[in-house]
Amino acid sequence: MLKKLRDVFSYRKQFLSLLVGVPSYEKYVEHMRVHHPEDPIKSRKEFFCEAQEARYNGKGGKVSRCC
Repeated sequence: MLKKLRDVFSYRKQFLSLLVGVPSYEKYVEHMRVHHPEDPIKSRKEFFCEAQEARYNGKGGKVSRCC
């Protein structure tokens, strides 16, 4: 029972991030290291800003619309 609870809680951050539409930075880094080792890896801030721009058409990580 405790193991199942730990498993559930270990995925809560990932679930909440996906719920609001923010992709996982850790998954991005893992993907880049495996599939694109010659390319530079963006900083967490750069990654977040790009994700915000893609999802909300925001500039510089700032949301320009709510819906």
